[in-house]
Amino acid sequence: MVKSPDDLIAAVWSALGEVRDPEIPPCAITDLGIVEAVRARRDAVEVDLVPTFAGCPALDVIREDVVEAVSAVAAGRDVRVRFVNAPPWTSDRITSAGREAMRRYGLTPPTGGSGGPALVPVETLTRGGENATAAACPFCGSRETVRESAFGPTLCRATHYCRACRNPFEAFKPKVAGAAR
Repeated sequence: MVKSPDDLIAAVWSALGEVRDPEIPPCAITDLGIVEAVRARRDAVEVDLVPTFAGCPALDVIREDVVEAVSAVAAGRDVRVRFVNAPPWTSDRITSAGREAMRRYGLTPPTGGSGGPALVPVETLTRGGENATAAACPFCGSRETVRESAFGPTLCRATHYCRACRNPFEAFKPKVAGAAR
């Protein structure tokens, strides 16, 4: 039985660490950095989540999974989940454990940013040797890769091909904080 608000909040964070992203199952939502805040009220536990992309089709599933996980530790309180857009989610919020889980899953994590407004860069297709920021292959680590399509199976991913090991892979699109380019 959780006694103090601090114990309850710790139990909620622990429960949230077990909730997996439905599109990247090895990643907990805490490792993706989408949990913005947890509040313990007398009658409710409130969880604020920051979506990685507007219109993400996984939001309803994530909400249901959060309600289920938090209800198990909420000591009879209501569980309220809301999606917030401020501060905006950026790929800087992904933990090192989340980045490693993506790599193990065969998904290249995004690179970090530098502060400022959140941007999703629009780039032309380039060959790996011509682009110093080419996505690293999650299988062999090579940067001799090419983006085959900016459109992956979900809004947050793009498809790539590794010229070194000849494997196709997906990369998480960067959404970084930085000045307009």
